[in-house]
Amino acid sequence: MFVRERELPRGRGLARKAAVALAGLWVALALAGCSGPHPQSTFRPVSHYASTLNALFANTFWWTMLVLAVVWGVLLIVIIRFRERPGAEPPRHVHGNTTMEILWTIGPALIVAFIAVPTVRTIFQTQSAAPRDALVVEVIGHQWWWEFRYPQYGGIATANEVHLIQGRPVDFVMHSADVVHSFWLPRLGGKRDVNPQPETVGNTAKRVNHIVLTPDSIGVYPGQCAEYCGTEHAVMRVRGVVQTAADFNAWLQAYNTPPAPPAGSVAAQGKQVFETHMCLACHTIQGTSARGVIGPNLTLVGGRQTIGAGALPTSEASFQRWITHPQGVKPGVLMPGIQEGAAGMPPTGLTGAQVQQIAAYLGSLRIPAGQPGANPVAGGTPAAATMAPPAPAVPGAGLPAAATSHDSMKSPTTSGKP
Repeated sequence: MFVRERELPRGRGLARKAAVALAGLWVALALAGCSGPHPQSTFRPVSHYASTLNALFANTFWWTMLVLAVVWGVLLIVIIRFRERPGAEPPRHVHGNTTMEILWTIGPALIVAFIAVPTVRTIFQTQSAAPRDALVVEVIGHQWWWEFRYPQYGGIATANEVHLIQGRPVDFVMHSADVVHSFWLPRLGGKRDVNPQPETVGNTAKRVNHIVLTPDSIGVYPGQCAEYCGTEHAVMRVRGVVQTAADFNAWLQAYNTPPAPPAGSVAAQGKQVFETHMCLACHTIQGTSARGVIGPNLTLVGGRQTIGAGALPTSEASFQRWITHPQGVKPGVLMPGIQEGAAGMPPTGLTGAQVQQIAAYLGSLRIPAGQPGANPVAGGTPAAATMAPPAPAVPGAGLPAAATSHDSMKSPTTSGKP
């Protein structure tokens, strides 16, 4: 008994120190989580869809915090008030309390209702059909890059950056060319599976997933594939580019009539090399003889913030590195380098000078910063094409075919699988 009385205070002191240390660690971790920037934070929504989801999360969070506060408050009161005291008599047995039992039955039921009703309402709001004037964007997932088609505008296609209009609803119509992906632009809202197309019989429409939202803020908003889809899943990045209607129309015009390089320039030489070598077999560039549908569409590729779906920041040096040895940048990518083949294709055999020429040409395919149609950032300021990407990423290559109508989205075709 003597030993126990001397050791008890020491044990309580250690317990207090441990509690203080754990509390300090918790506060430090909480503050670290508040540091920024967080470009993919869902807590800064830029669409009504995302705001609705964020409001639902906040509602659930605060009800949860209320439950936590009540439970821990009662627990602390019981621990302190009814703790063991020297010489205290054994506590009186209590076999039930009708009032308390009613309260702890009705209370949780009300909390569940306060959470369930907004949840059901939000489900119906976010699953509603797109309005008739919505911008339709067909989203096709490939290993490991994104393709976007605009059937209302002649079926034009782009890759890894989807252009949207501020204030105009958009209907993302999503399917995959290979495996299951998940399309996620956190600040614009929603995360939806992008599934391979099942076989259909007769005129049965193929099944696709939808997200309908209305962007409300101009800017460039990063996202990514949120479903493991293979070796290079981690860098299957995407960017949502929200523009004014005037800038979107300017982008469309520039897409249909991309800038031609000055005669005799290195870029002009690169255009000729591009059109006379293997490049045109896989890629399309509007206004040229390149009409390949295996790899990403490269029209205005020089104006995108990254290449390879986030593998490298856009610059001539990055283009040279990518063309020379893509496997060294994104292992598994279905694109041959100058010395190694890929996906059953032989090496390109390009010389160092030809690589530099093609890189100069691809870099010239852009809308100059500050001009109508150029990519904005989150304040409306034109974004530099050399903006640093997220972590290293990898483009793969799927085998999509061009879509030119709304019907083609219901029954898309592809030229193969990677």
